This record gives sequence, structure tokens and C-alpha cells, in this order.
Amino acid sequence: MVRAAIPTAAGRARSAPLGFAAGGAVGVLGGMIGLGGAEFRLPLLIGLFGFAALSAVILNKAMSLVVVLTALPARLAAVSFTDLGAHGAVALNLLAGSLLGAWAGASWAVRMRSATLYRVLAVLMAAMAAALVLTHTTALGSLSCRCRCPSGWWRPPSRRSS
Repeated sequence: MVRAAIPTAAGRARSAPLGFAAGGAVGVLGGMIGLGGAEFRLPLLIGLFGFAALSAVILNKAMSLVVVLTALPARLAAVSFTDLGAHGAVALNLLAGSLLGAWAGASWAVRMRSATLYRVLAVLMAAMAAALVLTHTTALGSLSCRCRCPSGWWRPPSRRSS
């Protein structure tokens, strides 16, 4: 029996089922927190599949675009346009800043030495983990959710009914 393999930048090959399983886990985790999975996928691309940092970043960004566009209809069904519109100014400014920042970050990443890029990625991943812990353990406010969640578990602690 011949197993399909996924070649990597480091010359290592991993099985296609491993890639599928890892992608499934990344999809579930990313879908739960609404970030598309890039924060989980990048360490796997580098550590498990052996991609060089810059190659992993580029591939991760391309995959994120596909994942986010695919998940968008489900997200829009959970939060109404009216709720989003109330935060339109924040969203548009955040988007504009993100677009400029992404352009600058990509420009810097392609000019960095590989060792420096690895260090920068490690610091950013640790900072994202800390931010996720902080924002998911404290009530910082949220958009209202129109999904049918059991017993309101999605609400911040200050909004739960007793």
C-alpha cells in the first residue's frame, strides 16, 4: 500500500492523513475563537512539518484567507449586521490599520534574517497566547450574539443571569 505524502521545505515528508488531522484540529480551535486558525497552524508548519519560517508565514497567510472566507457565512449568521454596524467606525479603522500593518510586516519579514524571524515569531506567538488568556478570562465587553447557545455560556460573566 502506498501512502500519500506531503513534501516540506526541509525535505521531510509527512503523511497526508497527519496533515488532514492537524488541519482538522486547527480548524476546530480556530473556529471556536474566531481567528481562522493561523495562530495554531504556524507552529505546526514550522515544528511538525519542517517549513522554514518565511515559507510557513506565507503559506499560513494564504491558508488563512481561504479559511476566513469559508467561515464568514457562519460568523455572519451568529452576529447580525445591526450589531456589527454599531461598531463600524472601530471595525473600519482597525481594518485600515491592519492592512497597512500587514503590508509593513510582510515587507519586513522578507528582509529579515531567518534566525531573527524565528525569534520574532516566537515572541509574537507567546504574546498572542497571553492576550487570548487575558481576553478569555476577564470580561472586557463583547458584541451581542444571536446564536442559540445553551444557558448563555457565551456571555461575559457580568451579563450572566443567576
